[in-house]
Amino acid sequence: MTDASLTTPPDPALPPVAKKVPVTRTHHGDTFTDSFEWLRDKENPEVKAHLEAEQAYTDAVTADQEPLRQDIFDEIKSRTQETDLSVPSRKDGWWYYTRTEEGKAYGVHCRVRAADTGNPVQDWTPPVIEAGAEMPGEQILLDGNAEAEGKPFFSLGGAAVTRDGHLYAYAQDNAGDEVFTVRIKDLRSGELLDDVIEHVFYGLVFAPDGNTLFYMLADESWRPYQVKSHVLGTPVAADEVLYQEDDVAMWTGFELSADRRALVVSIGCSEYSESRYLRFDAPEAGLQMVIPRAENVLYDAEPFLLDGAEKILLTHNRDAVNSMISLLDAAELGRPVAEQQWATVVEHDDDVRVNGATVTATHMVLSVRQDTIERVQVIELSGLGTPAQSPAVEPAFEEELYTTSMGGSDYEAPVIRLGYTSYLTPPRIYDYVLPSGSDNPAGDSSGQGARAAAGTGAGGTGTTDVTGGELLLRKESPVLGGYSPTDYVAEREWAQAPDGTRVPLSVIRRADLHRDSSNAGVIYGYGSYEVSMDPAFSIARLSLLDRGIVFVVAHIRGGGEMGRHWYEQGKKTDKKNTFTDFIAGTDWLAGSGWVDPERIAAIGGSAGGLLMGAVANLAPEKFAAVVAQVPFVDALTTILDPELPLSALEWEEWGNPITDAEVYHYMKDYTPYENIRPVAYPRIAAVTSFNDTRVLYVEPAKWVQALRETTTGGEPIVLKIEMDGGHGGASGRYEGWKMRAWDYAFVADAVGATELLG
Repeated sequence: MTDASLTTPPDPALPPVAKKVPVTRTHHGDTFTDSFEWLRDKENPEVKAHLEAEQAYTDAVTADQEPLRQDIFDEIKSRTQETDLSVPSRKDGWWYYTRTEEGKAYGVHCRVRAADTGNPVQDWTPPVIEAGAEMPGEQILLDGNAEAEGKPFFSLGGAAVTRDGHLYAYAQDNAGDEVFTVRIKDLRSGELLDDVIEHVFYGLVFAPDGNTLFYMLADESWRPYQVKSHVLGTPVAADEVLYQEDDVAMWTGFELSADRRALVVSIGCSEYSESRYLRFDAPEAGLQMVIPRAENVLYDAEPFLLDGAEKILLTHNRDAVNSMISLLDAAELGRPVAEQQWATVVEHDDDVRVNGATVTATHMVLSVRQDTIERVQVIELSGLGTPAQSPAVEPAFEEELYTTSMGGSDYEAPVIRLGYTSYLTPPRIYDYVLPSGSDNPAGDSSGQGARAAAGTGAGGTGTTDVTGGELLLRKESPVLGGYSPTDYVAEREWAQAPDGTRVPLSVIRRADLHRDSSNAGVIYGYGSYEVSMDPAFSIARLSLLDRGIVFVVAHIRGGGEMGRHWYEQGKKTDKKNTFTDFIAGTDWLAGSGWVDPERIAAIGGSAGGLLMGAVANLAPEKFAAVVAQVPFVDALTTILDPELPLSALEWEEWGNPITDAEVYHYMKDYTPYENIRPVAYPRIAAVTSFNDTRVLYVEPAKWVQALRETTTGGEPIVLKIEMDGGHGGASGRYEGWKMRAWDYAFVADAVGATELLG
């Protein structure tokens, strides 16, 4: 064993060297020696001292980037309208919204009374509230700035208001570990109730009577497993366990049904699931099973009333790899699934991924993905699941690469709230007037449907005389400083993977760049959990584009951009496709004529951080720099220990290396920490947080030590650690901007793109 003392160099310009305490693990005939596992002991003073030394080294090595960081931060700040507010959303006779104020890091959550005039669209037209101006009758629910004062961290993990509008429950985290304390405020008096619930997970829901609050607890491995109910005014110790999930590989959550008649509890993994629901008008019946997990169906369930009958809207993958939508009569529940009658609402389509569906009082609203793009469609409830079913209607938008998403619409509303954004268009909020009857545009039954033109009613926040199918633009997030989307270009390109698969790329650049192979490039990727990297606007990204950097988003396998098959081809023992797809995207960029192949950097976070570690091992020569944000770089060690946070839940994504030798050896062949080799690694920054519960700080801390010890090159390898942050880093928008500025300055400096274009 080597010297057990921690060597912290007196000169912060020298990289800290952690002591070595070799420990071995043996699985399936393979033994691995880990010299830095001792860094996992968070309570060890030596560990904290080492991490502080790492940060001091990082500060020293990157000190010359501070002016650039400050410039990028200032650019983000100057383009952001700091005093602003969200578009109000109506619920139970109130308009709810959030204000932000210049100089303040957190939002202020507010509401004002709504009025009823008898004109449906007018009654659901948000009030015009001036940013920074006092709104008559405004009531503050929670001031995040006041709550955060004197605390190292602040975030909310859920909030709920009783239907009568009297009580407001909120969950608050002051450590960054995503463990919350719930408090309840009487909005009539402004006083807090005596009820305080500790160690709560995300999500809060009040029962209709306002006397019971439902919440979730996580186990010691930070797995949500227990749904509890708290009766106001009673001891928390007496709270009832409504549901407990004991399978360590299953994740539990809950939410209200769209019509708020039921509490829906969902249990699942990435391959199958189970839903149960509690009807508030029949609580004595308890939780009712929809489809048991033994049927091996991955589904979501939405109970609702259709023509007075209890129905279940199912988004499921039963004989439908890309999922489909069926309608089930609640009277069928309890019968063997093979004997149940499921009416088809949306057929399966190999080219269309069905993401999910919900209902309003008059329509079904569904989210689908086709050709990488997420879309929203609506179908009238009248005739649903019968030959008389109306065709799907879809609002259309002019850009090629965009994202539209459901925005939390109210069940009774005559409109649905939509979010829209693209690489070039700042976020917009629309209200889409639900079409019905004779003014329903003609469509087809293919799922594509007719489309209402985007922009109809744009800017018409006071418009009330509208017909079904119109889009009413409620807000476009302002970008200050003279931003014009015509100054930039976003295009779809395709890379070819080694197995011949075409991999979509989104390429964003300044419109005035010359295609002369002289520019710098940054490529970003994720590629796990069927998460899609959808087109979205970023103020911070403008700082890279304006320095002549070509920014590429690689839509690699393991994500969901091209449907369920795309995800399945990048998980478990096909995981390496994720890495080779990313390298193929990098090769496309290097040969595109847009950039100098010597001036390419890569960025990825969390599971995308595992991607960064893997591609750095496979092709270090292709990158001038790599930024790995909260990187999952010691994945095999983590997944081999089911006691660690989320480990057992990962088996459906990566496979179970504990029981399956093939999975173990496959993972051992790609996980970044185990595959560091004596090559010249590029400049690398591992960015982490001490209180991260999703990817523990120890993973990048160990990785950085092993990289420095093994690399044959001279580029700096640094660990940037936020001692008071969580998986998303430090809290507050200004700290978030600083973090992004740090990452972007690191890559811009590495690729020699520090000056703004003329």
